[in-house]
Amino acid sequence: MGNKTVNLIGKNSMRIVLTLLPIIGFLILWQLAAMFTSIGNLMPGPIQVIESLFISFAKPLGPHTIQMHALYSLKRVMVGYGSAVVTGIIFGVSLGLSKMFRALFRPLFELIRPIPTVAWIPISILWFGVDEMSKYFIVFYGAFANVALSVYMGIQRVDPVLVGAAKMLGCSERQLTFKVVLPSCIPYIFSGMQVALSAGIMSVVVAEMINSYEGIGWNIHAGQQTANMTQVLTGMVALAIFGLLMAAILRQVERRMCAWNTRNT
Repeated sequence: MGNKTVNLIGKNSMRIVLTLLPIIGFLILWQLAAMFTSIGNLMPGPIQVIESLFISFAKPLGPHTIQMHALYSLKRVMVGYGSAVVTGIIFGVSLGLSKMFRALFRPLFELIRPIPTVAWIPISILWFGVDEMSKYFIVFYGAFANVALSVYMGIQRVDPVLVGAAKMLGCSERQLTFKVVLPSCIPYIFSGMQVALSAGIMSVVVAEMINSYEGIGWNIHAGQQTANMTQVLTGMVALAIFGLLMAAILRQVERRMCAWNTRNT
């Protein structure tokens, strides 16, 4: 038992080291480039950016400190992303189970899906004005297609033997959907949710271009407008940490709900 524990700790330590090595190497190269090449005239090194990030916890960037900006962005991501997950699952299940629904709506879905989120800014302003609803819509659009498509693909790959056995045992269509099809799709649902979360976080940067004075995306845009690369990179690092934490939380939820599944996330 002791040897197994030691081996497990050793493997975990090695995994952490292998994860950190490329990041540390990248930061060292970035710092050296900023110090000894002309890149330093265009952008700060990581030491200056990290220092700026820590200062931003106490000194406001614009109207708020960085943690308050993160809370504004979190609210926008969670409302838009949460709505996208619910409607994406319903839409994906409908696509997968109903031939009529698929015939009616899949062509429209495939037509709209490739349009980038930034192209929807004028439409979102026209529909929802410049308030929070337009920002929620942009995040929703960025996340929705990933969930819907992943759920649809999951339904297409449900083991037909399971479906046939359930029908032989007398399962109704409702029972077949909720007791066989959806449980089989849970890994695909979480896979789509992970991709959708990344898309939603990227979309919030776009969303905060719309009449916004708070949020991590606003920090990046404000720094761009004033050619303040330190502020831009500080916002990018904050956004990366924000996304990393949210993705880690979602992975923990997936591990608990899909403990029977061997897929590594």
